[in-house]
Amino acid sequence: MSEKSTGLDNRTIGVIGAGHIGTAVIGGLVRAKLTSPKNITASRRTTNNLDEIARTLGIHTTNDNRKVAKSSDILILAVKPMNARDVMTEIKDLITPQHIIISVMAGIKTSFISSYLGVQCPVIRTMPNTPVLVDAGATAISKGEFATEEHLKLTHDIFRSVGSVETVPENLLDAVTGLSGSGPAYIYMVIEAMTDGGVKMGIPRQIAFRLAAQTVFGASKLVIETGKHPAILKDEVTTPGGTAIAAVHELETHGLRTMLINAVSTATVRSKELSKIIEADETL
Repeated sequence: MSEKSTGLDNRTIGVIGAGHIGTAVIGGLVRAKLTSPKNITASRRTTNNLDEIARTLGIHTTNDNRKVAKSSDILILAVKPMNARDVMTEIKDLITPQHIIISVMAGIKTSFISSYLGVQCPVIRTMPNTPVLVDAGATAISKGEFATEEHLKLTHDIFRSVGSVETVPENLLDAVTGLSGSGPAYIYMVIEAMTDGGVKMGIPRQIAFRLAAQTVFGASKLVIETGKHPAILKDEVTTPGGTAIAAVHELETHGLRTMLINAVSTATVRSKELSKIIEADETL
């Protein structure tokens, strides 16, 4: 990884909500050497977990969200959506137009964050997925009204340390949630089902599991590295009269494509519903 300047070198970074995703992002920043660990401060409720994060990553930790907000140029809000109002209420008097707010709070629009904080500071909204935990995430980012291309690039650099990043209009983030945000769950079910199929045919479960997981990993890597359309790669596997085409026919008979398309669509609709609930419910 190149150590050229990314614009993060001399900025302090705060993470409120150092759970799985927040900690993964911190780890990516440290491993990629995008900034010094001494420039990062993180908070969460559990002290034991904070001690472990401080020990393994070398960053500053605290239980005080206000301390994180006050000491940070870039503030990453990675709390659960239902805790968003409480956290923003706690820190809003410390937020200035010079802060850069990066939201990892699912379903909460940049306009709502800006309005609630009462400050015209740049807000970038992100939708990562859980593979950021192994630096293989897929993250979509969108900028709010007061954010610039420079702010977007800073956010891109941060999340590029834990996987790939795509920039999309904010109105597509619910669809991103349905596709890549929820997508790992679909693939876990595929791996589980393929494993069970192998067991049914007599393969020991642990061997079947490893073969299934590696097959999904390898197929994904082949798509990414060759740039070939998945249909072309599928055709390269399905020889005339062979086993793969027989299996593909079975999958098509039971509507695999339709089920996956519907899954993305259903999750997108639910994301939009949750967004409305979060923004409308004053008790959250």
